[in-house]
Amino acid sequence: MEVSALGLGCMGMSFGYGPPAEKSAMISVIRGAVERGVTFFDTAEIYGPFINEELVGEALQPFRDQVVIATKFGFNIDMQTRQMAGLNSRPEHIREVVEASLKRLNTDVIDLLYQHRVDPNVPIEDVAGTVQHLIREGKVKHFGLSEAGVRTIRRAHAVQPVTALQSEYSLWWREPEAEILPVLEELGIGFVPFSPLGKGFLTGKIDDSTSFHSTDFRNSVPRFSAEARKANRAVVELLESIAHRKNATAAQIALAWVLTQKPWIVPIPGTTKAHRLDENIGAASIELSQDDLRDIENATSQMTIEGARYPEASQKMIDR
Repeated sequence: MEVSALGLGCMGMSFGYGPPAEKSAMISVIRGAVERGVTFFDTAEIYGPFINEELVGEALQPFRDQVVIATKFGFNIDMQTRQMAGLNSRPEHIREVVEASLKRLNTDVIDLLYQHRVDPNVPIEDVAGTVQHLIREGKVKHFGLSEAGVRTIRRAHAVQPVTALQSEYSLWWREPEAEILPVLEELGIGFVPFSPLGKGFLTGKIDDSTSFHSTDFRNSVPRFSAEARKANRAVVELLESIAHRKNATAAQIALAWVLTQKPWIVPIPGTTKAHRLDENIGAASIELSQDDLRDIENATSQMTIEGARYPEASQKMIDR
Protein backbone atom coordinates (compact mmCIF):
# COMPACT_ATOMS: atom_id res chain seq x y z
CA MET A 1 0.00 0.00 0.00
CA GLU A 2 1.30 3.45 -0.92
CA VAL A 3 -0.06 6.63 0.63
CA SER A 4 0.93 10.26 1.16
CA ALA A 5 3.76 11.10 3.57
CA LEU A 6 1.19 12.10 6.19
CA GLY A 7 -2.38 10.96 6.61
CA LEU A 8 -5.27 12.68 8.33
CA GLY A 9 -6.63 11.31 11.59
CA CYS A 10 -10.32 12.16 11.58
CA MET A 11 -11.34 11.00 15.09
CA GLY A 12 -11.20 14.44 16.71
CA MET A 13 -13.73 15.84 14.27
CA SER A 14 -16.45 13.77 15.92
CA PHE A 15 -15.16 12.25 19.13
CA GLY A 16 -12.77 12.50 22.02
CA TYR A 17 -11.83 16.17 22.14
CA GLY A 18 -15.14 17.72 23.10
CA PRO A 19 -18.41 18.10 21.17
CA PRO A 20 -18.43 17.05 17.50
CA ALA A 21 -17.35 19.82 15.15
CA GLU A 22 -19.77 21.25 12.60
CA LYS A 23 -20.15 18.68 9.83
CA SER A 24 -19.95 20.92 6.78
CA ALA A 25 -16.78 22.54 8.13
CA MET A 26 -15.17 19.14 8.65
CA ILE A 27 -16.14 18.04 5.14
CA SER A 28 -14.33 21.13 3.94
CA VAL A 29 -11.21 20.24 5.95
CA ILE A 30 -11.17 16.66 4.67
CA ARG A 31 -11.66 17.71 1.07
CA GLY A 32 -9.02 20.39 1.56
CA ALA A 33 -6.62 17.65 2.64
CA VAL A 34 -7.27 15.76 -0.62
CA GLU A 35 -6.65 18.93 -2.60
CA ARG A 36 -3.33 19.35 -0.77
CA GLY A 37 -2.20 15.83 -1.67
CA VAL A 38 -3.23 13.80 1.37
CA THR A 39 -4.44 10.34 0.32
CA PHE A 40 -4.73 8.49 3.65
CA PHE A 41 -7.71 8.99 5.99
CA ASP A 42 -8.28 7.29 9.32
CA THR A 43 -11.60 6.62 11.06
CA ALA A 44 -13.34 3.93 13.14
CA GLU A 45 -16.85 2.82 14.01
CA ILE A 46 -16.30 3.74 17.67
CA TYR A 47 -15.59 7.39 16.82
CA GLY A 48 -18.90 8.95 17.69
CA PRO A 49 -19.86 6.11 17.57
CA PHE A 50 -20.61 5.87 13.87
CA ILE A 51 -20.81 9.56 12.94
CA ASN A 52 -17.14 9.84 12.05
CA GLU A 53 -17.38 7.07 9.46
CA GLU A 54 -20.44 8.78 7.98
CA LEU A 55 -18.55 12.08 7.84
CA VAL A 56 -15.50 10.55 6.18
CA GLY A 57 -17.62 8.62 3.71
CA GLU A 58 -19.55 11.70 2.64
CA ALA A 59 -16.48 13.92 2.44
CA LEU A 60 -14.43 11.49 0.38
CA GLN A 61 -17.16 10.18 -1.92
CA PRO A 62 -16.16 12.50 -4.82
CA PHE A 63 -12.54 11.34 -4.50
CA ARG A 64 -13.09 7.70 -3.62
CA ASP A 65 -10.77 6.28 -6.28
CA GLN A 66 -7.97 8.66 -5.25
CA VAL A 67 -7.79 7.95 -1.53
CA VAL A 68 -7.16 5.20 1.01
CA ILE A 69 -9.68 4.86 3.84
CA ALA A 70 -8.78 3.01 7.03
CA THR A 71 -11.36 2.01 9.62
CA LYS A 72 -11.47 -0.35 12.59
CA PHE A 73 -13.45 -3.05 14.41
CA GLY A 74 -13.01 -4.55 17.83
CA PHE A 75 -15.54 -3.19 20.33
CA ASN A 76 -19.07 -3.87 21.45
CA ILE A 77 -21.17 -0.71 21.38
CA ASP A 78 -24.17 -0.23 23.64
CA MET A 79 -26.79 1.05 21.19
CA GLN A 80 -28.83 2.76 23.92
CA THR A 81 -26.00 4.77 25.47
CA ARG A 82 -23.78 4.85 22.37
CA GLN A 83 -20.86 3.92 24.62
CA MET A 84 -18.08 1.39 24.27
CA ALA A 85 -19.06 -1.85 26.00
CA GLY A 86 -15.94 -4.00 26.00
CA LEU A 87 -13.83 -5.75 23.40
CA ASN A 88 -15.31 -7.99 20.72
CA SER A 89 -13.36 -9.48 17.82
CA ARG A 90 -15.43 -12.60 17.34
CA PRO A 91 -15.55 -13.51 13.64
CA GLU A 92 -19.31 -12.98 13.32
CA HIS A 93 -18.99 -9.56 14.94
CA ILE A 94 -16.17 -8.55 12.60
CA ARG A 95 -18.41 -9.36 9.65
CA GLU A 96 -21.31 -7.36 11.11
CA VAL A 97 -19.07 -4.35 11.68
CA VAL A 98 -17.62 -4.50 8.18
CA GLU A 99 -21.05 -4.56 6.56
CA ALA A 100 -22.15 -1.57 8.63
CA SER A 101 -18.91 0.32 7.98
CA LEU A 102 -19.19 -0.20 4.24
CA LYS A 103 -22.63 1.43 4.30
CA ARG A 104 -21.55 4.36 6.49
CA LEU A 105 -18.45 4.96 4.37
CA ASN A 106 -20.53 4.74 1.20
CA THR A 107 -18.02 2.41 -0.41
CA ASP A 108 -17.74 -1.10 -1.83
CA VAL A 109 -14.43 -1.86 -0.17
CA ILE A 110 -12.44 -0.87 2.94
CA ASP A 111 -8.86 -0.17 1.95
CA LEU A 112 -7.33 -0.91 5.36
CA LEU A 113 -9.21 -2.70 8.14
CA TYR A 114 -7.62 -2.61 11.59
CA GLN A 115 -8.39 -4.61 14.67
CA HIS A 116 -8.76 -1.62 17.01
CA ARG A 117 -7.57 -3.43 20.12
CA VAL A 118 -6.44 -7.02 20.59
CA ASP A 119 -9.19 -9.17 22.12
CA PRO A 120 -7.66 -11.70 24.55
CA ASN A 121 -10.77 -13.85 24.30
CA VAL A 122 -10.44 -14.47 20.56
CA PRO A 123 -7.32 -16.12 19.08
CA ILE A 124 -5.61 -13.66 16.76
CA GLU A 125 -5.46 -16.43 14.16
CA ASP A 126 -9.27 -16.42 14.04
CA VAL A 127 -9.27 -12.64 13.61
CA ALA A 128 -6.69 -12.75 10.83
CA GLY A 129 -8.50 -15.62 9.14
CA THR A 130 -11.79 -13.73 9.17
CA VAL A 131 -10.18 -10.65 7.60
CA GLN A 132 -8.50 -12.93 5.05
CA HIS A 133 -11.92 -14.19 3.98
CA LEU A 134 -13.20 -10.61 3.73
CA ILE A 135 -10.22 -9.77 1.51
CA ARG A 136 -10.99 -12.73 -0.72
CA GLU A 137 -14.61 -11.58 -0.92
CA GLY A 138 -13.45 -8.14 -2.10
CA LYS A 139 -14.84 -6.26 0.90
CA VAL A 140 -11.43 -5.40 2.35
CA LYS A 141 -8.05 -4.80 0.71
CA HIS A 142 -5.56 -4.79 3.59
CA PHE A 143 -5.34 -6.01 7.20
CA GLY A 144 -4.01 -3.93 10.07
CA LEU A 145 -3.53 -4.13 13.83
CA SER A 146 -3.59 -1.40 16.46
CA GLU A 147 -1.63 -1.34 19.72
CA ALA A 148 -0.64 -4.99 19.21
CA GLY A 149 2.42 -6.57 20.79
CA VAL A 150 5.21 -8.46 19.05
CA ARG A 151 3.86 -11.98 19.53
CA THR A 152 0.40 -10.97 18.33
CA ILE A 153 1.86 -9.29 15.24
CA ARG A 154 3.85 -12.39 14.33
CA ARG A 155 0.93 -14.77 14.87
CA ALA A 156 -1.46 -12.63 12.83
CA HIS A 157 1.06 -12.06 10.04
CA ALA A 158 1.55 -15.83 9.68
CA VAL A 159 -2.14 -16.21 8.78
CA GLN A 160 -2.82 -13.02 6.81
CA PRO A 161 -0.01 -10.58 6.00
CA VAL A 162 -0.37 -7.45 8.10
CA THR A 163 -0.06 -4.28 6.03
CA ALA A 164 0.18 -1.76 8.87
CA LEU A 165 0.36 -1.41 12.62
CA GLN A 166 -1.20 1.67 14.18
CA SER A 167 0.07 2.63 17.62
CA GLU A 168 0.95 5.76 19.51
CA TYR A 169 4.41 7.14 18.77
CA SER A 170 5.92 10.56 19.24
CA LEU A 171 8.77 12.32 21.00
CA TRP A 172 6.98 11.80 24.29
CA TRP A 173 6.02 8.15 23.72
CA ARG A 174 8.86 6.13 22.21
CA GLU A 175 8.11 2.65 23.54
CA PRO A 176 7.65 1.14 20.03
CA GLU A 177 11.34 1.68 19.28
CA ALA A 178 12.47 -1.12 21.59
CA GLU A 179 10.66 -4.13 20.12
CA ILE A 180 7.88 -3.09 17.76
CA LEU A 181 9.78 -1.17 15.07
CA PRO A 182 12.44 -3.90 14.55
CA VAL A 183 9.73 -6.53 14.02
CA LEU A 184 7.82 -4.31 11.61
CA GLU A 185 11.01 -3.74 9.62
CA GLU A 186 11.76 -7.46 9.57
CA LEU A 187 8.26 -8.37 8.35
CA GLY A 188 7.76 -5.45 5.94
CA ILE A 189 4.86 -3.94 7.87
CA GLY A 190 4.18 -0.21 7.73
CA PHE A 191 3.81 1.86 10.88
CA VAL A 192 1.05 4.44 11.38
CA PRO A 193 1.67 6.54 14.50
CA PHE A 194 -1.42 8.09 16.03
CA SER A 195 -1.07 11.10 18.33
CA PRO A 196 2.28 12.09 16.76
CA LEU A 197 1.71 15.52 18.33
CA GLY A 198 1.11 14.08 21.79
CA LYS A 199 -2.65 14.69 21.67
CA GLY A 200 -1.90 18.35 21.07
CA PHE A 201 0.70 18.84 23.78
CA LEU A 202 3.71 18.92 21.46
CA THR A 203 2.24 21.84 19.51
CA GLY A 204 3.16 24.13 22.40
CA LYS A 205 -0.42 25.42 22.63
CA ILE A 206 -1.19 23.59 25.89
CA ASP A 207 0.26 24.40 29.31
CA ASP A 208 -0.57 23.70 32.94
CA SER A 209 -3.29 26.39 32.93
CA THR A 210 -5.15 25.05 29.88
CA SER A 211 -8.69 23.81 30.56
CA PHE A 212 -10.44 21.18 28.45
CA HIS A 213 -14.14 20.76 27.64
CA SER A 214 -15.92 18.45 30.07
CA THR A 215 -16.27 15.78 27.35
CA ASP A 216 -12.59 15.93 26.33
CA PHE A 217 -11.00 12.57 27.15
CA ARG A 218 -7.73 14.26 28.10
CA ASN A 219 -9.37 15.19 31.41
CA SER A 220 -8.94 11.53 32.42
CA VAL A 221 -5.40 11.06 31.07
CA PRO A 222 -2.72 11.17 33.80
CA ARG A 223 -0.23 12.74 31.40
CA PHE A 224 -2.59 15.71 31.06
CA SER A 225 -2.89 16.52 34.74
CA ALA A 226 -1.80 20.09 35.42
CA GLU A 227 1.26 18.82 37.31
CA ALA A 228 2.31 16.52 34.47
CA ARG A 229 1.80 19.23 31.86
CA LYS A 230 4.03 21.56 33.84
CA ALA A 231 6.70 18.90 34.28
CA ASN A 232 6.61 17.90 30.62
CA ARG A 233 7.02 21.43 29.31
CA ALA A 234 10.74 20.74 28.75
CA VAL A 235 10.05 18.64 25.64
CA VAL A 236 7.99 21.46 24.13
CA GLU A 237 10.74 23.98 24.88
CA LEU A 238 13.19 21.72 23.05
CA LEU A 239 10.93 21.59 20.00
CA GLU A 240 10.43 25.33 20.08
CA SER A 241 14.17 25.98 20.19
CA ILE A 242 14.77 23.85 17.10
CA ALA A 243 11.70 25.31 15.38
CA HIS A 244 13.11 28.80 15.89
CA ARG A 245 16.28 28.03 13.95
CA LYS A 246 14.33 26.18 11.24
CA ASN A 247 11.72 28.93 10.79
CA ALA A 248 9.11 26.32 11.65
CA THR A 249 6.67 25.51 14.46
CA ALA A 250 7.04 23.09 17.35
CA ALA A 251 4.35 20.89 15.78
CA GLN A 252 6.25 20.73 12.50
CA ILE A 253 9.46 19.71 14.24
CA ALA A 254 7.61 17.00 16.19
CA LEU A 255 6.14 15.61 12.95
CA ALA A 256 9.40 15.96 11.02
CA TRP A 257 11.14 13.95 13.75
CA VAL A 258 8.62 11.11 13.39
CA LEU A 259 8.97 11.16 9.60
CA THR A 260 12.75 10.98 9.87
CA GLN A 261 12.75 7.75 11.88
CA LYS A 262 11.84 5.32 9.08
CA PRO A 263 10.69 5.71 5.45
CA TRP A 264 7.76 3.39 6.10
CA ILE A 265 6.26 5.49 8.90
CA VAL A 266 3.13 7.51 8.06
CA PRO A 267 1.85 9.62 10.97
CA ILE A 268 -1.80 10.63 11.06
CA PRO A 269 -2.07 13.94 12.94
CA GLY A 270 -5.64 15.11 13.38
CA THR A 271 -7.04 18.59 13.16
CA THR A 272 -10.31 20.44 12.69
CA LYS A 273 -8.69 23.56 11.23
CA ALA A 274 -7.52 24.21 7.68
CA HIS A 275 -4.53 26.30 8.76
CA ARG A 276 -3.35 23.52 11.09
CA LEU A 277 -3.72 21.09 8.20
CA ASP A 278 -1.39 23.29 6.16
CA GLU A 279 1.01 23.48 9.09
CA ASN A 280 1.09 19.70 9.51
CA ILE A 281 1.57 19.03 5.81
CA GLY A 282 4.43 21.53 5.83
CA ALA A 283 6.33 19.26 8.20
CA ALA A 284 7.01 16.87 5.33
CA SER A 285 9.24 19.52 3.73
CA ILE A 286 11.37 20.13 6.82
CA GLU A 287 14.77 18.47 6.84
CA LEU A 288 16.31 17.68 10.19
CA SER A 289 20.09 17.41 10.02
CA GLN A 290 22.15 14.87 11.92
CA ASP A 291 23.05 17.69 14.30
CA ASP A 292 19.36 18.45 14.84
CA LEU A 293 18.58 14.81 15.51
CA ARG A 294 21.56 14.48 17.84
CA ASP A 295 20.45 17.56 19.77
CA ILE A 296 16.97 16.11 20.13
CA GLU A 297 18.30 12.72 21.23
CA ASN A 298 20.74 14.20 23.74
CA ALA A 299 18.11 16.47 25.24
CA THR A 300 15.28 13.92 25.43
CA SER A 301 17.57 11.28 26.95
CA GLN A 302 17.85 13.59 29.97
CA MET A 303 14.08 14.02 30.29
CA THR A 304 11.57 11.90 32.15
CA ILE A 305 8.03 12.27 30.80
CA GLU A 306 5.57 12.41 33.67
CA GLY A 307 2.20 10.67 33.72
CA ALA A 308 0.73 7.56 32.12
CA ARG A 309 -0.54 8.00 28.57
CA TYR A 310 -3.93 6.39 29.36
CA PRO A 311 -6.15 5.95 32.39
CA GLU A 312 -5.89 2.49 33.93
CA ALA A 313 -9.00 1.02 32.25
CA SER A 314 -7.76 1.93 28.78
CA GLN A 315 -4.23 0.80 29.60
CA LYS A 316 -5.55 -2.70 30.25
CA MET A 317 -6.75 -2.95 26.63
CA ILE A 318 -3.25 -2.55 25.20
CA ASP A 319 -1.61 -5.79 24.12
CA ARG A 320 1.99 -6.11 25.24
